[in-house]
Amino acid sequence: MNKSVIWALGLVLSGMFVSAQTLDKQAPQGFDVENAAISHGKIDTIQYPSKTVGTTRKALIYTPPGFKKNEKYPVLYLLHGIGGDEKEWFNQGKPNIILDNLYAQGKLQPMIVVLPNGRAMKDDRATGNIMAPDKVEAFATFEKDLLNDLIPFVEKKYPVKKDRENRALAGLSMGGGQTQNFAFGNIDKFAWLGAFSSAPNTKAPNKLLPNPQDALKLKLIFISCGDADGLMPFSKRTSDYLRKNKIPHIFYIEPGGHDFKVWKNDLYIFSQLLFKPVDTTKFEGFTVLGTPAATNIRNAQYPQILPDGRVMFKVKAPEAQKVQIDLGKKYDLKKDTDGFWTGTTDPQSGSFHYYSLLIDGVAVADPSSETFYGMGRYASGIDIPFEGDDFYALKDVPHGDIRIKNFYSKVTNSWRRVFIYTPPGYDQNPAESYPALYILHGGGEDESGWANQGKTNLILDNLIAEGKAKKMIIIMPDANIGQGGIRNFGERNLQMFEKELKESIIPFAESSYRIKKGKENRALAGLSMGGIYTLYAGIKNSDMFSGLGVFSSGYMLPMLQDVADKQYKFLNENKSAFSSNIRNFWISMGGKDDIAYENGQKMLKELDKTGIEYTYTDYPGGHTWPVWRNSLHQFAQVLFK
Repeated sequence: MNKSVIWALGLVLSGMFVSAQTLDKQAPQGFDVENAAISHGKIDTIQYPSKTVGTTRKALIYTPPGFKKNEKYPVLYLLHGIGGDEKEWFNQGKPNIILDNLYAQGKLQPMIVVLPNGRAMKDDRATGNIMAPDKVEAFATFEKDLLNDLIPFVEKKYPVKKDRENRALAGLSMGGGQTQNFAFGNIDKFAWLGAFSSAPNTKAPNKLLPNPQDALKLKLIFISCGDADGLMPFSKRTSDYLRKNKIPHIFYIEPGGHDFKVWKNDLYIFSQLLFKPVDTTKFEGFTVLGTPAATNIRNAQYPQILPDGRVMFKVKAPEAQKVQIDLGKKYDLKKDTDGFWTGTTDPQSGSFHYYSLLIDGVAVADPSSETFYGMGRYASGIDIPFEGDDFYALKDVPHGDIRIKNFYSKVTNSWRRVFIYTPPGYDQNPAESYPALYILHGGGEDESGWANQGKTNLILDNLIAEGKAKKMIIIMPDANIGQGGIRNFGERNLQMFEKELKESIIPFAESSYRIKKGKENRALAGLSMGGIYTLYAGIKNSDMFSGLGVFSSGYMLPMLQDVADKQYKFLNENKSAFSSNIRNFWISMGGKDDIAYENGQKMLKELDKTGIEYTYTDYPGGHTWPVWRNSLHQFAQVLFK
């Protein structure tokens, strides 16, 4: 076998070796320590004429071990931060040592790395006020310098591949913002993007990518940030935008702040991904850490949600013998020497989940999480994001208010609490009155459920801003009445709540708020237990309402068979009146996984026999809050029109 064949075979085997490596999720100890026993690349200073700036500019260039002028290499352009220059990476980040070590382990495709000065102005030194407007503007000007001056110079003087598939751009902080601005803005020039701890110079996502699908042309989008970095929101907003638009990317969150410990690790990870085949199916499981759940208390870093829906927990309980997370399934946590218990769950469905800590067998709320009244007690809760949850996102639209009031109920002879949503402009327009939706929670929950777990205010704010729903007032009373627990579903309780609704709740709301009178301006809805209450009160009093919404409900059989039979008999005898009164009889389920599904289907068959018209919809998710949020989102759009 001749030498050229051996050499070619060696390259093939080397490529197979590189692609077969299991990539570290974090750099191992010693990754940035110089090893005298291996081959080393070379760092040189280059000078290139810049027509953009009108002067000769400097950059550093790294050529890999074994560099040959008769071979062609891909190129990584690596950008510094606002306080640095072309030597910042070299002096603090040790890129040559990191890359040398990776080459020695067979983990890199050979590449040239260019370290430019991203401050494109004649005096480009990081001196004086580095935040001066002209110096900040110079970082934006560098886009022209990079594209029109530096890249052409490098491609003329060095043996490099000149197509976009062999050109990568990465940077830290200000350089991370430049990377996003330049690479997304010039997808015809770059195919690999690495933005480390991007700074506020990063354009808003809709400015970066007015047409998000253009980003599919990039082979790799790698966005990273330390979990303790105050600039995290700038990385996260880009990732959120990409995720929303189904653009594959890596959002790599790691332990650390805004420093070179993080950025060296980023370079170590990112460089190993370059100029190789990319498996986008592995992106979601790539990160080290997740993002703190939106349901965490202020500044709490845990629980964290990973892109694939797994949840990481960390709890301090140094004296405990056993700690578990009860998230429907129990997960054992492991204790470290500092008394912290940590663990990661299986992937969770996109949903709102109640959960508890089990400390030596005792169920308690997680001190890092907000608590919600559910399961008949206060428990922790976690919201797992999912595709399609944008309708209850907090957006830049006019917002209404959630008000908490107390009223005295003559039915229960007690003070009762009610949550009330008033639409945007309620206080500013005292002459305007509104229709009202009375909406009821489920079993084990209370009047706070629709406001807290249900996101009622955000759902309505967004619908009203989009012109999809009428402005309305929403009254969220406490449906727990009489004896609690399963007894809440008995006919006596149904009768008591019907009476309280008619004699206390509605009169209180209509006397306290500018609510339009008459059935055409009144609707009633509820989920699960609240759906049963809605059926009971709404069917018997159809002359009071124009809309009924029954979410994940139906008469509990056989427990409420007698009640159901009476209701169907009443409907059959009063079909004409019910049908003329109730313009929107809206019924929804969370699919076959909904625990109320079978009872709901039996109810629909009875309604069909009676000839009662209704609208039915399924929204996958089971017996969970995302289903009921969606139900409100859909039901509100048909009311009072």
